[in-house]
Amino acid sequence: MSQQSHHECCLSICMNVVSPSATARDRVVIVGAGIAGLAAALRLADAGLRVNVLERHGAPGGKMRVVPSEVGPIDAGPTVLTLRSVFDALFASVGERIEDHLDLIPQDILARHFWPDGSTLDLFADEARSRAAIAEFAGTRAAEQFASFSARTRRMFNAFDAPMMQAAQPAPLALAALVARTPSLLHSMAPLSSLAQSLARQFDDPRLAQLFGRYATYVGGSPYQAPALLSLIWQAEAAGVWVVRGGLHELAQCLVRLAESRGAIFRYNAHVARIDAADGATSGVTLVDGTRVEAENVIFNGDPRALAAGALGPSATDVAPQTLKTTRSLSAQVWAFAATPSGPDLVHHNVFFCADPRAEFDDLRAGRCPRNPTLYVCAQDRGLSHAPATRERFEIILNAPPLDGLTQSAEDFASCHNRTFQTLAGFGLRFSPLPGEGALTTPARFDRMFPASLGSLYGQSPHGMMAAFQRPTARTRLKGLYLAGGGTHPGAGVPMATLSARHAAEAILSDRTSTSTSQRMVMPGGMSTG
Repeated sequence: MSQQSHHECCLSICMNVVSPSATARDRVVIVGAGIAGLAAALRLADAGLRVNVLERHGAPGGKMRVVPSEVGPIDAGPTVLTLRSVFDALFASVGERIEDHLDLIPQDILARHFWPDGSTLDLFADEARSRAAIAEFAGTRAAEQFASFSARTRRMFNAFDAPMMQAAQPAPLALAALVARTPSLLHSMAPLSSLAQSLARQFDDPRLAQLFGRYATYVGGSPYQAPALLSLIWQAEAAGVWVVRGGLHELAQCLVRLAESRGAIFRYNAHVARIDAADGATSGVTLVDGTRVEAENVIFNGDPRALAAGALGPSATDVAPQTLKTTRSLSAQVWAFAATPSGPDLVHHNVFFCADPRAEFDDLRAGRCPRNPTLYVCAQDRGLSHAPATRERFEIILNAPPLDGLTQSAEDFASCHNRTFQTLAGFGLRFSPLPGEGALTTPARFDRMFPASLGSLYGQSPHGMMAAFQRPTARTRLKGLYLAGGGTHPGAGVPMATLSARHAAEAILSDRTSTSTSQRMVMPGGMSTG
């Protein structure tokens, strides 16, 4: 027998060794190792359950992905931590401290903003400094309007955090009662206005309205269609931005290590073909190679639309049926590359605004890439405690429409390349060398990476006042199947997906009728090959 065959045989034997008391109800399969899958794995493994995480790609992280370069790995998804309290709570729930595992570097400058007219504006972690910067940028009245805007969004964030984001299932009647008890919230919410309409009333300077309207894109929406309530997203960034030394993908690796130390097993390049069910309840999953993984509880950390579309087999098609009908959120064209920059001084977060935001979002609404886009540039080696090297790592993001479900035609590389780098050259920003085709990820490629998503990066569209109540929640119609991730309540983004993991883990623990008293095994699992 070859050494490789011997290793595979031993692994197969180990994976099938399960103590008599480690029944199916003690085992959890998590499909997908995105941030929600990782956070759920850590919580459940710490609670003593036998956790198997199956990831179809070769590494953990999901959309929090990384691409290699000659100067080191480049984050090609989210790049910073916001709402740090969510992660502090995750680590504390398993008796750890995040600062003992990751080096988090707070950013003094939240973002640097550029406009075609040559104006620039920095926003700071210190609100007083932001107000002073806005006064210099657009006058004292603009600074006063910013102070009012910040106070209004802070009230909304504080009011809706517990009943919406922290709640496993938001209740419209409870929220209505909250608003009735606090009438000023209704005025702040501006329920009959879009975000763009509300901001136009709050700011005389259209550049500030454009800046704060951009936060709708954080959850895949347009400020011209998203509800005014989404202005509270500003508070997620205003509360602080942290860069993880080594890149945000270090958070994924850290969660894997902590979960493994508690007995969780991670398998990569493990493509789940279907979720199995018997007698109206989950019984495990089957991989494309025929391997079956038995478990009473399954967490699906992927786009819920994949379940409704039948991508995980017929047993789960009744789950999240609304995702087949609701509008999809935005996608993106993402560049990740290393180069030497020249031109304006950059910070970690940089935004280069277009001259006409309405035209940009009209293009997106029509299903085409904007002819004159706003560009987000993450200079990943800025904002650290040392000066960047000559050759730096960059991520550039352009908003793009999702696929229409009928065609998967994508804008050609040359067109996207020209729009991106000619636009930045107009601001004086140039890169040497310019990236090649392999550096670009398109909506069509996102759809292949995350099946049945139509390339959408944020799940369902956030447009409409009731959009938040239409997202799937952790519990599903299929007993034993739970959802977690950015397509699930409370929504998109690394902090929200992490909260969804808490909801899923707590639902599993509360739904169990008994707990296992057996000792953790070195290789828990319960696998068999069909």
